[in-house]
Amino acid sequence: MKIAKILSAGIAALTILSSGALAQQAQTQTGTITGINRLNDTIAIKQMQSGTVGANNGGASEEFKVQKGQSLEDLHAGDKVTFSVTTETGGNRTITKLQRQ
Repeated sequence: MKIAKILSAGIAALTILSSGALAQQAQTQTGTITGINRLNDTIAIKQMQSGTVGANNGGASEEFKVQKGQSLEDLHAGDKVTFSVTTETGGNRTITKLQRQ
């Protein structure tokens, strides 16, 4: 009985840890740049909706921190981009990869 409790606790811990690791993996998305702040290394992007229902009315722009080493010099408002986002501890979202389409 004691071994079953230990195994159950171990499996539960592994499940929780693996789901947290999945949440931190980068997600590739597409969108249009609506604003760039080169002083703070932040960028606002209006994400493209997938699917056909409501595809013409995207949501509000979302602001992301840009990972150090990513250049914003060649990007401008209105550019369509693909980007990868990771969610860090505390819910901060950081762009790790950014490319103009």
